[in-house]
Amino acid sequence: MLDAKRTERVVVLALDGVYPFELGIPSRILGAADGRYEVLTCSVDGRPVRSNADFTIGVEHGPEILTTADTVVITPVSPERMPLHLPPEVREALALIRPDARIVSICTGAFVLAAAGLLEGRRATTHWQLADHFRRLYPHVDLDPDVLFVDDGRILTSAGAASGVDVCLHLVRKDHGSELANTVARRCVVPPFRDGGQAQYIEQPVPEQGAASTARTRAWALERLDEPLTLGELAAHARMSLRTFARRFNDEVGLSPGRWLIQQRVVRARHLLESSDLSVDQIAARVGFATGASLRQHLHAAIGVSPQVYRRTFQTAAR
Repeated sequence: MLDAKRTERVVVLALDGVYPFELGIPSRILGAADGRYEVLTCSVDGRPVRSNADFTIGVEHGPEILTTADTVVITPVSPERMPLHLPPEVREALALIRPDARIVSICTGAFVLAAAGLLEGRRATTHWQLADHFRRLYPHVDLDPDVLFVDDGRILTSAGAASGVDVCLHLVRKDHGSELANTVARRCVVPPFRDGGQAQYIEQPVPEQGAASTARTRAWALERLDEPLTLGELAAHARMSLRTFARRFNDEVGLSPGRWLIQQRVVRARHLLESSDLSVDQIAARVGFATGASLRQHLHAAIGVSPQVYRRTFQTAAR
C-alpha cells in the first residue's frame, strides 16, 4: 500500500512500432486516480517514435527520465518488430530503471522484458495468440496465457490490448484500495474487474444458431451469492443440461462455474472487508462461504493475505 499523500511517478516507454491505443492506457487510467500518479512518456532517444498506425508519436522525454520512475510501463509493439535480441539502445534504456522500481508490460511488451532477461523463472502472460511463439523463444518463463494479467511482485505482465486497462486498475486497487479503483473505472466507463481470463477471447467454434448464453444465470447467481448454489441449480435456471451448461459457461467466462462462484464470493468479501465492520464469520455467511475458515482459505489463495491483514491495509487506506 502506497502513501496516499505521495504522487507516484509512472514512466511509459514507447518503442518503435508501438500501438497507440495501449500507449495511452496508463495515462488515461492512472491519470484518473485523483492525482495519485504522475504519468510521463519517453522514448529510447527522446525522439518521436513510429506507431503501428499511419502516424508518428512525439514524446516529451528521453530515456534519462527512467531513472526517476517508481513504475515503468513497457508498451507493446507490432509482432514483426518484437525483439529476439534487444537493440543496444533499448537495452541501455532498460538498464536505467532503478532496482526497486515496479515494471509493467502490456501485451507484447512481455517479449521485451523476456529478451532483457527480466522474466527468467517468473510467471508471466502475453497475448494468447503469441503464447506458443513466446514459449519457444523463452522456455524458462512460466507463461500463463489464460489470464488477463499476472502480478509477480516487482514485475507485472498483462495480456492483449485492453488487458492494459485491467492491470492499471489493479495497480490502483493494490496501491490505494478498491474504492478509488472503482471510482477510476466509473470515470473511464470500464468494468472495475473483468470475470475470467483470456480463455474467453480465444477463438472457439461458432456456437450453434440460437444457442443460449449463461449471462442471465450469472447475473441471477450474483444476487444470491449467500445461498449454497449448486451446478444443478445454475443449469436449471439456464434451462440447460449439466454438461451443456458447464461447457458453455467455460467457453464464455474461461472458468468453471464452481471456480467463478468462488472468485465472485472473494470479490464480494473483499468489498465488505473494506467497507464494513462485520466479523469474518458474518462476511462469510453473506457471501456464501460455509465458515469463516473457508473464507480465510479462499482469500489467502486468491491474494495471499488473511482477512484481518486485508482489512487493516485497505480499510485504513479508504478512510
